[in-house]
Amino acid sequence: MPESFITDWTTILAVAAVGFAAVLGLFLASYILAPKRKSADKGLPYECGIRPSKYNWSQVNIRYYIFAMLFLIFDVEAVFLFPWAIIFVDSVAAVFYEMLIFIAILLFGLLYAWKRGALQWN
Repeated sequence: MPESFITDWTTILAVAAVGFAAVLGLFLASYILAPKRKSADKGLPYECGIRPSKYNWSQVNIRYYIFAMLFLIFDVEAVFLFPWAIIFVDSVAAVFYEMLIFIAILLFGLLYAWKRGALQWN
């Protein structure tokens, strides 16, 4: 085997060992330094400060889902804008107009949601 092969893998193993030791050290420090207060709420499956009711079904407002969907739509827009900015530096003007059309479609969707009152929280 070449000498550089062994040197490369030794470096990788050393870094992995240091990382593993750091993770174990932080877990150990958290176990030692964390406050330990026993309470009945700590044993609940979902600890949020509110005791669970005897009913399993609860109604959730549809506005949460609408806001989540609108967030995802405009988050995906941002994901498409970053690679476009990189390509735009080296490309022709056609890429610019394609992105203008894409942004116009998304702005139309935002205006539609705004006019329908989907962004109002009453």
